[in-house]
Amino acid sequence: MRANNPKTVRIRRLFLRLLTGATAGALAGLALAQTAPPATAAAAGSGTGTAVTVSGRGEFKNMRFTVSQTEHLTSQAVTVSWTGGTPTTLAGTLFNTDFVQIMQCWGDDDGTVPANPGPPRTQCQYGASPTTDRGSWPGNEYDDTRKVFYSADPTNYGQDDRYGAGNVSGLGEVPFKAVDGTLITSGTQNNALFNRNTTNEVDFARTGADGTGTEYVEVQTANEAPHLGCGVPVRQNGVAKPRSCWLVIVPQGHLDLDGKPYADTSQVNAGSPVSATNWKNRVAVKLGFNTVGANCALGSDERATTGSELAADAMSSWQTALCPSGKVYGYTELGEPDTRSRLIADGSSGLAFTTRALGADEGTTAPADPTVYAPTALSGTVIGFTVERRPKAGASEAVRKLAGTKVESLDLTPRLVAKLLTESYRNSPWGAVVGTTVAKHYGWAKNNPAGLASDPEFIALNPEFAELSVPETPATDTDLLTALGHSDSARAVWQWIVSDKEARNFLAGVSDDWGMRVNPYFSTNIDLNPSGFAFDPADTDTYPKSDPWCTIPPGTGATQKQCMIDFHPYVTDMHDGALHTRRADSLWKATWDPLASPPAYKSPGPQTVGSRFVITVTDAASAARYGLQTARLRNASGAFVAPTTASLTAAAASASGAKAPEISPAKATAKGAYPLAQLVYAAVRPAKIDSAARKDYATLLTYAAEKGQISGADPGRLPAGYAPLSKTLRAKTAKAAAALAHYTGAAATNGGTGEGSSTSGGANGGTSGGGSADSGGLGGTAAGGATDGGTTGGAAASGGGGASASPSDKPSYDGGQAVQTTAAGTTPADPANALRYAVPVGAALGAAAGLGAPFAGGSRLRLPLRVPLPGGRTVTVIPELALPERLRRLLPPGRG
Repeated sequence: MRANNPKTVRIRRLFLRLLTGATAGALAGLALAQTAPPATAAAAGSGTGTAVTVSGRGEFKNMRFTVSQTEHLTSQAVTVSWTGGTPTTLAGTLFNTDFVQIMQCWGDDDGTVPANPGPPRTQCQYGASPTTDRGSWPGNEYDDTRKVFYSADPTNYGQDDRYGAGNVSGLGEVPFKAVDGTLITSGTQNNALFNRNTTNEVDFARTGADGTGTEYVEVQTANEAPHLGCGVPVRQNGVAKPRSCWLVIVPQGHLDLDGKPYADTSQVNAGSPVSATNWKNRVAVKLGFNTVGANCALGSDERATTGSELAADAMSSWQTALCPSGKVYGYTELGEPDTRSRLIADGSSGLAFTTRALGADEGTTAPADPTVYAPTALSGTVIGFTVERRPKAGASEAVRKLAGTKVESLDLTPRLVAKLLTESYRNSPWGAVVGTTVAKHYGWAKNNPAGLASDPEFIALNPEFAELSVPETPATDTDLLTALGHSDSARAVWQWIVSDKEARNFLAGVSDDWGMRVNPYFSTNIDLNPSGFAFDPADTDTYPKSDPWCTIPPGTGATQKQCMIDFHPYVTDMHDGALHTRRADSLWKATWDPLASPPAYKSPGPQTVGSRFVITVTDAASAARYGLQTARLRNASGAFVAPTTASLTAAAASASGAKAPEISPAKATAKGAYPLAQLVYAAVRPAKIDSAARKDYATLLTYAAEKGQISGADPGRLPAGYAPLSKTLRAKTAKAAAALAHYTGAAATNGGTGEGSSTSGGANGGTSGGGSADSGGLGGTAAGGATDGGTTGGAAASGGGGASASPSDKPSYDGGQAVQTTAAGTTPADPANALRYAVPVGAALGAAAGLGAPFAGGSRLRLPLRVPLPGGRTVTVIPELALPERLRRLLPPGRG
């Protein structure tokens, strides 16, 4: 018999090992993800009504400092701006006079300035400047550290009347005290609690020629800075409230303690901002945080939601407001293509967020039973950046006056973004072209611009860059920080690129007007592509790094090669890309450390202030959260448009499709339409979940359609980076919620609950909650409709639950794919948590394990399979089960 053919048996065994390994790995990853510490992530943005302005004192009495948001803070950025200052001066490349330093602190008012309460200087996160490679660093190792000189009667800034007494030359350090009592008294510059790569301090912020300045400051919760403890619940007068913290601003001036100008302005005269002398000028602003940790009642039932990162910030905000209902809505971020695949495979997994309908992906088919699509959020994919002006030698006076300030806007075309994503700039394959020496097969790069900033096409659109100097390396303008994995956002970017004739021609191998050529590994012309395959951007939903270039970077003295994935590392997701762009950290480990054991590359940390240049593909909400500037992109009408509420709304009007209407860059032809706007839908298969789950998801959708569309920074509101849904879209969501709550169609097969537990339920046309199988049939609707009958064109489903062919006023269902998860009580505050990828990574590792060796006990899998968790607990990842007949047929005789 064919079944006993040894080759066939081996193939079937291999298949089963892959299947079971992937399943075990995915479920183990899921179990691990469930152990992630919970936290809230409320709205970011302007914080309407919570901006605070405080005046300076003494030499700085004419200065006014404004912090843009001081309440309902989470891990995000706020704007600190000031007026009435004196223009910053430099001593060579070092900041000398009239600059501003900013830090985050914890603790109660120290009582030293009754008119402006603030924390003790020992409780501020400051002083983590570089300890090595300071050649281009603009500090003097005192103004950027906690180092002070003791003097019982200080006469100069930077002197201290407490710390350093008894030491050689009076040199000392201001200690740092953590919220848990840990005290660091030496080696504070890069200590065990915070360092150059983790601190949010602003060492140098410039005051412009007009006496004003602006700086974006990352504020950190206890998740990012446990030693500060901001947002952790503490009891005050018998009531638990999130711990508040402080933003402290220390201006450095041009007068000494005696009120006279510095005698020698050729050297830096400023001292540490936490010295006793400088601290007297500090300005403090109190910061209120959202609660970090469990803010829903312990033991509350949870409903799983999963899917699009575009929904992450909205869900984080809404979940907090829904806690009083006694229901926790867990959220797990997962790429939309994977989300859809999972929901197709398992309709009982809950509610999924997607921008496309089930079955829209090549090789997939929508399930026969009905699925609901409810419009939930309107946001978009953006190009975010942190770019500072560094004038070239001989730049005009107007440009020199703007030195060190941030570029607020860039104009980008599809072809320019294609050049970045295809690693086509000369310095992208770092070391392939060095002077006149060109590596074999890289002649195409020789005459290409070194990077974006020197590209004539870019300069024609952004002329100020003709006078700006940018160090064009893999860390700056030769690529974009992009997220790993499949996503609809990546697909949208490529769809925008291929909708443009210039970009299509460039990818096909046609030089641009200035002679720049595409990296052949990304060419859509198979005759040019060395891989032997044509790149297909129209069917791409990732950011591939196809160029196999590897080398020892020139000038490093290294003994190990780096490849393109090293020069241009991925970030975990778009939120992570925004955070690292805010920090101006490209993640390239560019420095070789021969003294490490073993020798290795290390990160040089964030870029130097005044010459930062980092660009990323992120989402509008993450860009707003971290205060990134965003590029204006050329749309189908030829207009350059920024991602605003108006432009997102204009693009949404062009959405088309019968199930989950999509916004196509090619069809968003309105002059004011943003080309990368995206509509996010909540998708549920009601026949696969029980009545209680349907009602819970209906509650979530009702909230999302009503209070959840009110913009604001308060928990429960719609965060910045989202545009409120139109009245028409909100009505469709409300109708979907009502139909979900009153669904009377086919019962949940195997009692799906959307949270991993099970209840009994009818199948094959059985009833649920007393409703008859054919009384709840749901038909499809067009253009933004909430329902799908489960077949192409939105016709009523003919199987999989006995749905009626006649339409109903209760919507039906066809959504995205979800993976069931139960995060430990709340939605994580930091959407960049790598545990979100535990499921897909676990699946991949599990599959590899299946190839590598049989399961314990021989080649036969022993069930149930349990995995230990922290705290001595275990979780069953594969229960005892009976394989379906179609899988049992794959087993050798006697194994069924």
